[in-house]
Amino acid sequence: MEASVVAVCISEKKGERKKPVESVELRENHGIVGDAHAGEWHRQVSLLAAESIEKMRQMGLDVDSGDFAENITTKGIELPTLPVGTRLEIGATLLEVTQIGKECHTRCAIYHQAGDCVMPKEGIFARVLRGGVVKPGDRISVVSA
Repeated sequence: MEASVVAVCISEKKGERKKPVESVELRENHGIVGDAHAGEWHRQVSLLAAESIEKMRQMGLDVDSGDFAENITTKGIELPTLPVGTRLEIGATLLEVTQIGKECHTRCAIYHQAGDCVMPKEGIFARVLRGGVVKPGDRISVVSA
């Protein structure tokens, strides 16, 4: 199966669910224009697989793209297996994986509902090396590791 973008999501504030939008603009060394997590740091863009969201649905949660505060929901690519430093072409953009998973300092609503959350273990973070527009349906390619 070819890897692709399922959804792109943004939020104005940190710590809240992101809302799916038609497309996002990625800016080099910044992240997604208009997203709370953008800036000159290593976690400019977050990615989570639709397959990971489906695991949470199987646990009885009513969740969808953006509910784990991810910017890009993917399908057909095993995100947590990508080593730090892997480069991904998504549409016209180029991202570099900077972190696999994250420590959750506060337990989110999803953790309290299900007793677990996929983002800390299966979400990944990246910085933008080449900007452009990303939208659902865009192809994802691993260009180097």
